[in-house]
Amino acid sequence: MGKPVSFISWNVNGLRAALKKGLAETIEKCNVDIFCVQETKISEHQVTDEMRALNGGESYWSYSTVKKGYSGVAVFSKIKPVSVKHGFGIEEFDQEGRILEIDYGDFVFFNIYYPNGQQNDERLHYKLRFYDAFFDRAQELRQEGKSIIATGDFNTAHNAIDLKNDKANQKYSGFLRIERDWLDKFVAAGYVDTFRHFYPDEEKYSWWSYRMNARENNTGWRIDYFFVSEDLIDKGCVTKAWIDNDIFGSDHCPTGLEIHKKEMSFF
Repeated sequence: MGKPVSFISWNVNGLRAALKKGLAETIEKCNVDIFCVQETKISEHQVTDEMRALNGGESYWSYSTVKKGYSGVAVFSKIKPVSVKHGFGIEEFDQEGRILEIDYGDFVFFNIYYPNGQQNDERLHYKLRFYDAFFDRAQELRQEGKSIIATGDFNTAHNAIDLKNDKANQKYSGFLRIERDWLDKFVAAGYVDTFRHFYPDEEKYSWWSYRMNARENNTGWRIDYFFVSEDLIDKGCVTKAWIDNDIFGSDHCPTGLEIHKKEMSFF
């Protein structure tokens, strides 16, 4: 059937800090085709040749142009894409450096750092508008016949199983009904949460607060996802999804995906 393609996504909470904590060694050990990071907190002039060469392929970056040391995403890919876009074409979202849309021919891949809505109502509404802009773009591509893979820190736990203390967090951004309703809409439109596809009843988290020994006590949230358009599930392309709680160096841990289909052109 040919070689599978493997992905890892990780909110590293600062690329330079993560490198000091062994990120380069982690990437080498993981040995995946496409390694994505969010919250790089880096400007273009701060990117070194060493950073660009992580994972042994090409790298693609999106930077915040409105605030230094803020947001940012990057993809380190051993597979050459057809094209790369750095936003939705909407300035209020694109200027924060949260979006990479990469066309690999057989599918369009999104690495996105979705906004956090906890600061105030304005940022919550910004987050919801961002969600809708992403949804519209994904649907546009679907209508063109494209398959979709979308990863990143979505900053929302979908259901009660996805966080330790669901009842205590119902009034806080990250588990508000209005945020979860958007995820319901996304799934209803034909996008599959790959971890839940394989593990419908497993309580496993991808983010823990730095306070109150949350990670040691596993008081966490699952807010980092790999979603795929349902055609990839229907065709049997998605063969594995995982969360790696054994990798440290951030308040998040990596999530992973493997796809496998001989008809795809780069296999």
